[in-house]
Amino acid sequence: MNNFWMILSQSYINKFKTKAFIVTTLLVAVVIIAAANMEQIFSYFDDDNKETKIAVIDKTGTMYEPFKEQLAAVADHLTVIQTDQTENQLKKEVGEGTYKGYLLLERTGDGLPTATYKAENIANSQITSGIRQALQSLKTMEVAGRLQLTSEQIQLWNAPASFDTIALAKGAKSEEELIQAQILVYALLFFIYFSVIMYANMIASEVAIEKSSRVMEILISSVSPVKQMFAKILGIGLLGLTQLVIWFAVAYITISNQPEGSLIGSLGLKSISVSMIMYAVLLFILGYFLYATIAALLGSLVSRLEDVQQMMTPLTLLIMVGFFISMYGLSNPESPLITVTSYVPFFTPMILFVRISLLSIPVWEVALGFGILIAAILVFGVIGARIYKGGVLMYGKSNSLKDMKKAIELSRDN
Repeated sequence: MNNFWMILSQSYINKFKTKAFIVTTLLVAVVIIAAANMEQIFSYFDDDNKETKIAVIDKTGTMYEPFKEQLAAVADHLTVIQTDQTENQLKKEVGEGTYKGYLLLERTGDGLPTATYKAENIANSQITSGIRQALQSLKTMEVAGRLQLTSEQIQLWNAPASFDTIALAKGAKSEEELIQAQILVYALLFFIYFSVIMYANMIASEVAIEKSSRVMEILISSVSPVKQMFAKILGIGLLGLTQLVIWFAVAYITISNQPEGSLIGSLGLKSISVSMIMYAVLLFILGYFLYATIAALLGSLVSRLEDVQQMMTPLTLLIMVGFFISMYGLSNPESPLITVTSYVPFFTPMILFVRISLLSIPVWEVALGFGILIAAILVFGVIGARIYKGGVLMYGKSNSLKDMKKAIELSRDN
């Protein structure tokens, strides 16, 4: 048993000390901090706080002042300046940077406001959107005047329709809770997807490296292949949990320090339930063990590191399919496809999490999903141990799934 813990600790410590682990952990932590403070970061580079000058040629002689008033209400970062200059003169000043662009105010044949904005480029949608809103408001005011509507009637006209949503099911989530859940699920799905792929490949690569360097021949003489497999799985699993704890701690501290008026504060991410975090952690652990067991047996079938990716392709495709189904489930969690695939063990870690987070499903369905996933881990653990035991003894070109049969036969002979 001492050898088991020695291999486990070595798998953990050796990977923990690598530059790749340290850089990845720090990089993701920085990304989490940056994402939580994105609003403040954008504010440093946002041109909305800077004055943008736009020249205006009012061909009607009456539209400039009311248009300016409406523009100030919807886009206060835009400054319009009326001018009598010709278009050729304005083109020159736009090129020199005096103005961002110039606007032609006119009227249609029906006497309604219309405008044309000209600039070096029109890629800044915030400028054109502000002008369009101001022009629309001006048109609404003029049409209301023609219809002799009072200010109260205009307010009623422009007021949005009242619309509420109420969930009838007992324990169903509110709209605010659903928004919080979708954001968390979206982030955690990406984490589960990339981390499972990364750690599964790490296990398969480590086994292949040991075989190619003939270290495996020394190891199996002192420690059984089955103990080796589970020691590596647990060691790298602890490595993944270490990263998970670090990233969750960084996310918690960063989100907790966000002001109430910030985007994070307005979304209510500070009040995410502990149960959701626990479900995410549990499903990550179980998903890791399922895919890590399969990755270890696949890695034992190859003798060269170059063959690992080819052998891991089917497993990677399974994870990708589960991820894309989960993305679909974010917008339609009640779909029969989501319900059925949440009980397929390869997809359960991601898709069951979508259903738990967005729906109020019975406890027995959650228990069934976890039960199927745990049963699959045990089944693949037994099968994987047998294949791993024979696979580590196989050398030469061995990068086909057909070699599993040969590995099982070898495990029986030893």
